[in-house]
Amino acid sequence: MPKHGKKYRKAVEQIDSTRLYELAEALDLALKTKFANFDESLDIAVRLGVDPRHADQMVRSSVMLPHGTGKEVRVLVFAKGEKEIEAREAGADYAGSDDLVAKIKEGWLEFDKTIATPDMMGEVGKIGRILGPRNLMPNAKLGTVTFDVARVVQEVKKGKVDFRVDKAGVVHAPMGKASFGVDKLVDNIVAFIDKIIQLKPSSSKGIYLKSIAVSTTMGPGIKVDPLQVRSLLKKA
Repeated sequence: MPKHGKKYRKAVEQIDSTRLYELAEALDLALKTKFANFDESLDIAVRLGVDPRHADQMVRSSVMLPHGTGKEVRVLVFAKGEKEIEAREAGADYAGSDDLVAKIKEGWLEFDKTIATPDMMGEVGKIGRILGPRNLMPNAKLGTVTFDVARVVQEVKKGKVDFRVDKAGVVHAPMGKASFGVDKLVDNIVAFIDKIIQLKPSSSKGIYLKSIAVSTTMGPGIKVDPLQVRSLLKKA
């Protein structure tokens, strides 16, 4: 089992692992104890009271974070004709049709998100085995299979985050950069949790928001009080 370095252990010593922190306090602590020499991401992990083995309890969607993620996202759009032009004008890094499919088949993967017009999905399906395992496949449920390519390109560029619950019932997502500061990170997390609550499956019984933890890229997790976060939603 790998051992953590001195800086990580020092950060852990400043965190009470038995305590549920208020959100702003947890974020402040995460930022104060960060030790990497780059602008770390601030990530969240939310454990839900769902069983993802059942299709009706799968929690999956996307959310626009008020302050974005702070990450430069390379967007590829599968489209033809006017829609290809529209995608480029909206800020897509790459746009095309069969040429991009062929390039990807050859091993090119220099992009972070994909969008496709519905008429292109037949061709895109041919590279599903390449895109799927990397979470790069356009998906109608996430709004990335659409003719409204300009709007979606702009949303992704501004910080739209896709998420889905994993096998353990946990949703992981980036909430911004450490340089954002506490207030902006609170805004992003409140928007994210609000979306999670909206998606609560009707078949989910008992406690839905079981636990929340935040951490910087290199730092330890800090437990957050789910009830306190819920109270912030009412004020928003």
